[in-house]
Amino acid sequence: MILPVLLPFIIAIFIPFLSKWKEKFHTGIVVTIVPLIIFIYFASFFAGGFSAVTKTYNWVPSLNMNLVFHLDGLSLLFVLLISGIGTLVALYSIYYLHTTEKLGNFYVYFLIFMGSMLGLVLSDNVYALYSFWEFTSLSSFLLIGFWNHKHASRYGALKSMLITVFGGLSLLGALVFMHSITGTTSIQQMLGDSEAILNSEFFPLILTLLLLGAFTKSAQFPFHIWLPDAMEAPTPVSAYLHSATMVKAGLYLVARFSPMLSSSEWFFIIVSSFGILTLCWGSYMAVRQTDLKGILAFSTISQLGMIMAMLGFGTKVAVFAAMFHILNHATFKGSLFMVAGIVDHETGTRDIRKLGGLMNYLPMTATLAMFGVFSMAGFPLPFLNGFYSKEMFFLSSLDLSGQGDFASIVASLVPYLAVFGSIFTFVYSMYFFFGTFRGRANLGKLPKKPHEAPVGMLISPAILVLLVVIIGLFPSFINEPFISHAATAVYGADASKDIYFWHGFKLPLIMSLTVVAFGTILALTIPRWSSVYSYVPGVLSLNKAYDFTVDKSVSFSSKLTRGYMNGSLALYMKLILGAIILVSFAFFFLTDGFAIDTSQLASVTTIELIVAVTMAIAALGTIFTNNRIAAILILGVVGYGLSMLFIIYRAPDLALTQLIIETVTVALFLLVFYHLPSLNSRGESKPAKISNWIISIGFGVLVTAVAISSHSSKWFDSISSYFVENSYKLGGGDNIVNVILVDMRGLDTIFEITVLGLAAMAIYSLIKIKNKKEE
Repeated sequence: MILPVLLPFIIAIFIPFLSKWKEKFHTGIVVTIVPLIIFIYFASFFAGGFSAVTKTYNWVPSLNMNLVFHLDGLSLLFVLLISGIGTLVALYSIYYLHTTEKLGNFYVYFLIFMGSMLGLVLSDNVYALYSFWEFTSLSSFLLIGFWNHKHASRYGALKSMLITVFGGLSLLGALVFMHSITGTTSIQQMLGDSEAILNSEFFPLILTLLLLGAFTKSAQFPFHIWLPDAMEAPTPVSAYLHSATMVKAGLYLVARFSPMLSSSEWFFIIVSSFGILTLCWGSYMAVRQTDLKGILAFSTISQLGMIMAMLGFGTKVAVFAAMFHILNHATFKGSLFMVAGIVDHETGTRDIRKLGGLMNYLPMTATLAMFGVFSMAGFPLPFLNGFYSKEMFFLSSLDLSGQGDFASIVASLVPYLAVFGSIFTFVYSMYFFFGTFRGRANLGKLPKKPHEAPVGMLISPAILVLLVVIIGLFPSFINEPFISHAATAVYGADASKDIYFWHGFKLPLIMSLTVVAFGTILALTIPRWSSVYSYVPGVLSLNKAYDFTVDKSVSFSSKLTRGYMNGSLALYMKLILGAIILVSFAFFFLTDGFAIDTSQLASVTTIELIVAVTMAIAALGTIFTNNRIAAILILGVVGYGLSMLFIIYRAPDLALTQLIIETVTVALFLLVFYHLPSLNSRGESKPAKISNWIISIGFGVLVTAVAISSHSSKWFDSISSYFVENSYKLGGGDNIVNVILVDMRGLDTIFEITVLGLAAMAIYSLIKIKNKKEE
């Protein structure tokens, strides 16, 4: 199972080389094969009936850290969407992206994102999940900013990065807490020990941090503001990231931990409230947009809110409907994003005010759009999959009962808000289709004369629309082998449910007909009521709040940085040492870490006292001497005195090392004696001198306190006995110090050597540059 996850990363390594021949064959042809192979591999798990599979791969066995991949119904749903939609998007991109584009960069980012999403939904280790989570943020940042010559692309990429990474850090905090409480990094074991987390005093904090991570990633209100700006990415990116994969990562996170969290009343209140609010706000704001991808962006926000709300409901029907709608949304929304890309590609604009009447010029595209739009609207027709999950949403909203007063209020309001949000969903769906393809064509306003897209560009949206119809006509085709397994994994018990079109003339159908009736009226009268947007939201804007926060943060940071970054090395050292002193003593105080234990100390004789006093006098002498040679020699006395103490206390290896270092240091100082600065008084002010004394004495006291406390405090057993017992056994050497340096700290030592080698290369380069300038 690890190979499908690593395959996109491996192929990404070779893409820059393949892209050199992009003029002969499009790089996307090779890339399309990768998700297709992954899709076929995971689809093979259906053979002979599906059951959960867990695979463990050793990562750092000595620390009990392993890569664990768990494939159940939920992760299978997502990996098939990631690989299936990924195949269609890669195919679509072949015709959308011209070979003059930086195809190597695009497909490297694309494959890294795909591999990261696969790792995210398959990981059972929480820290592996978090690592893949952040990789999706990084790769999506690169994809959104692919057209980096555009200011809007750079702005959208940065915005998405800041918001989603903030959520990612919150998620990390929640995962660390859960690991600390349960003592395991396995998600499945955490779910099995859910009572420990639910009864923990940190549960409110865990729930808050976890949901922050999910809400930011899945563009829930008020964190939804990054998604519309991310539409500046190429359409294949929007079709992949913002309809089927990245934005659903937050939904996956909530679904994955639902068996543990759904029993909490606050989980129902928070998730349901934010989900239904996101549905209403996203659908309401979509009608305000004039850019086709802007309409689809807010429609995605509303659909994500709807799914999130159903996960918050937590009932059997709601969970099943949420899993069903995740699939349905990927089919119709993916096709609509591709349709928007085709319109842009063939007309040169996405501005709906300039469009209209395109059905006569793009008949195939218009037909595909019609199926996708009416499915998204939840129109009650048996061949539209969106209607089935929308009706289940209405049914689940009626089947709520809160345990507390506040929960009861939320439960009573949900059905009304569900209808309100769905009415505007119908309105923006009609607005998208009829504003683009019906009415009178305005060819004079279009940058390009419209014509039907190439057949290759129509294949991917046609396949998605075909799935819309097949799922609508034969829902049992994907129910038992697919949706039921996913719903069961989320619900924590059997969540199977029959899917059929006619439930009788009941309240959910009445709600659907109400949506169609009021939605039609509002869609036909948009010009008459659209002035309401000047009042709500009016001048208020979350985007303005975001821009204000970012601008003020940058301004404050710049002023603060300029305040201390003035080129004074003395000031930098004061700040660094002062911070170390404050933090260290604060830690001492908060942990009661300072201790003095005089037991097990070697006896101090007159010789040691004489050496120590000599070292102290020499150290003080370096401060007061103004002669550079004298300062070098006196400083050498300190080092050689330390070597004598090592000899006296029977540490010949350390003594030899210290002697070598001290000799080399003194020799180097003498060699560069001519270039050393004079030791004359710098004429500092009295406050500066006082601060120097305070920091010097404070740091000396700190080092002394740390030395005494480290010897006296016995927080854990000394590691020295381990080295004595195992140095020969594990390293094969009699010299314990050598074994530690070469074997037990081998990586540390090799990196130290690497740093020295890099420094030597840098010095050599500087010398060569200097010689060339002199020539």
